[in-house]
Amino acid sequence: MDTEDDRISAIAALNEPLRRRIYRFVAMQEVSVSRHYTATTLGVARSVAAFHLDKLANLGLLEVEYRHLSGRRGPGAGRPTKLYRRADNEVTLSVPQRHYDAAANLLAQAIEHAVDTSVSVIDALNVASLEYGKFMAAGIHGLEDHHSSPIEQLGNLLANYGYEPRIVRKTITLANCPFRTLTVEHRDLICGMNRALIAGVVEAVGLAGTSARLDPTPGRCCVKITV
Repeated sequence: MDTEDDRISAIAALNEPLRRRIYRFVAMQEVSVSRHYTATTLGVARSVAAFHLDKLANLGLLEVEYRHLSGRRGPGAGRPTKLYRRADNEVTLSVPQRHYDAAANLLAQAIEHAVDTSVSVIDALNVASLEYGKFMAAGIHGLEDHHSSPIEQLGNLLANYGYEPRIVRKTITLANCPFRTLTVEHRDLICGMNRALIAGVVEAVGLAGTSARLDPTPGRCCVKITV
């Protein structure tokens, strides 16, 4: 479930009442369940249960395994039963995009590094954020468009992470801050982290003369990119 569209589809699928009921039923079970068991317990046709179970599995909300419930193996054992269980992966969606999980990971890395070394937490956070930005930039290869300029390609990458970039000549402003709630009480810390992260993206993309600097303005991200 790599894209925002995938997450929207998965969550939207649960809007159907029976499918949502089936998902909750499977999630509550200690062991994987079959189509027959689900249908019998919930009082629906087996074909209906199968349809919704497979839909949930295709969307990544359920995981599938095959097992002989009788314990028999080899010739005569018959076909294994298709079983379903709740998937371990999380599906989160926010509009506009927020990435508090990324902030939590970066802060945790910084604290651990600071504890193990003599580096300050702030310096450790800047390093971790810079490296994460470089990791983000690896995604630009999937967004390359030979009809777009390098600055437009950079904008596409940032858009993929929810920054909502606005390009005017050689300047990119970011209409959305993925860490907005954290900036309310920890502005200096989080804005510094964000600037280092975006600086890592810019460095990895390799746009000569490009800089990411703090330019706090109400209603948008605190970082501005100038090419």
